[in-house]
Amino acid sequence: MPTVEELYRNYGILADATEQVGQHKDAYQVILDGVKGGTKEKRLAAQFIPKFFKHFPELADSAINAQLDLCEDEDVSIRRQAIKELPQFATGENLPRVADILTQLLQTDDSAEFNLVNNALLSIFKMDAKGTLGGLFSQILQGEDIVRERAIKFLSTKLKTLPDEVLTKEVEELILTESKKVLEDVTGEEFVLFMKILSGLKSLQTVSGRQQLVELVAEQADLEQTFSPSDPDCVDRLLQCTRQAVPLFSKNVHSTRFVTYFCEQVLPNLSTLTTPVEGLDIQLEVLKLLAEMSSFCGDMEKLETNLRKLFDKLLEYMPLPPEEAENGENAGNEEPKLQFSYVECLLYSFHQLGRKLPDFLTAKLNAEKLKDFKIRLQYFARGLQVYIRQLRLALQGKTGEALKTEEVRMLMTTQKLSVPVTDSDLFHIPPSYKSTVTLSWKPVQKVEIGQKRTSEDTSSGSPPKKSPGGPKRDARQIYNPPSGKYSSNLGNFNYGERFRLGTSSSRD
Repeated sequence: MPTVEELYRNYGILADATEQVGQHKDAYQVILDGVKGGTKEKRLAAQFIPKFFKHFPELADSAINAQLDLCEDEDVSIRRQAIKELPQFATGENLPRVADILTQLLQTDDSAEFNLVNNALLSIFKMDAKGTLGGLFSQILQGEDIVRERAIKFLSTKLKTLPDEVLTKEVEELILTESKKVLEDVTGEEFVLFMKILSGLKSLQTVSGRQQLVELVAEQADLEQTFSPSDPDCVDRLLQCTRQAVPLFSKNVHSTRFVTYFCEQVLPNLSTLTTPVEGLDIQLEVLKLLAEMSSFCGDMEKLETNLRKLFDKLLEYMPLPPEEAENGENAGNEEPKLQFSYVECLLYSFHQLGRKLPDFLTAKLNAEKLKDFKIRLQYFARGLQVYIRQLRLALQGKTGEALKTEEVRMLMTTQKLSVPVTDSDLFHIPPSYKSTVTLSWKPVQKVEIGQKRTSEDTSSGSPPKKSPGGPKRDARQIYNPPSGKYSSNLGNFNYGERFRLGTSSSRD
């Protein structure tokens, strides 16, 4: 084993040789043997080996292996020095191997060492992106679990920091190709990360690119298979996939396949769904996803059938008014519970799909059933107004911390429910679907001070331009449903305020 003095002497031989350095193979071999020495010798070897690496291609394997030994040394300072120098070995056909080594080193628990590995990977990424991806995906597909997990997270966080000249179209195509291989067997968390990676690629920002991603999600969701509501993994997979698909939908990228599956397979089994997620209102989660998607549904083969399924499910959550006894009191033992959030989602979905078959309520249902629906709808709309009034009364006189309560949050959410807007359409004769409905969990666009509304601008003498209807793409976000069900607080309704069926309820 060479001493410190011998290492310095052979380093001097190589440094002084300038253009003839490649002729001093024996001197470089002495430096390689330095990895077998003590701490001081190893530190010098970690610096000297990469400095002259390119001059000795016939010793490339020995040099890389020697540096790798140093990357695994017990002394953290030696490891850090060796890792820092690894990008110097990333030349030509050696680069994928160096990328593979660096990817394996992501498993370190030392934060400084971990940052060095990240920086080294980014460094060689800029040298040869395709070669670096080869090493990363090799470990993602075949490496240990911890290495796979950290390699995926590296891609999900670092790719977006790379400049366009590195992430070329060819590189992005390679990422998509390799990602598809990984997606054949992934966990839910890994799937979310890969969708983050792919949806961030510039080449997939187009309509065709988004459509390709939707098809990828649909394949992952296994929409060709029969839905199993009692299987928590099956339910969780569908929800995970649908959450990833929702932001991809637009007027040109349709949600038809997902909406059809939800109507045909999920809605009929809504009450029997199971989930591994503790505390999740699985029924509400499904309904709000369906509402999100319904805005972007294209032509549907079984539209009437699916509308009927939606309609029947809607009736389950819209009770008839309680019968009155002769003294005007409730003749029943219990007052109906109104599921405001459930009905909002179902009404919105029905309103969106109903536009495609506007005569459904008049031509496809008998008169008695339509009358029954309007009675339920009117009762529900009135119940909503009563609930809002009761919440407001409960908040009177409260200040400060007392206003930061569940009641306040529920009041704010309930006042935004789209039910009053939607039911005003459905009360028309014949029912209408013209209103632009905004779901309560979507932000309301504000008019800036000093900005004129379009309808007020008459200076040109031409008709005012209509603002485009429907939800804005930029404003789309996944609904964070209220904790608990509104119905749990509705037992205190004062049904002395009940309205007569036949009088119209107040609507915004």
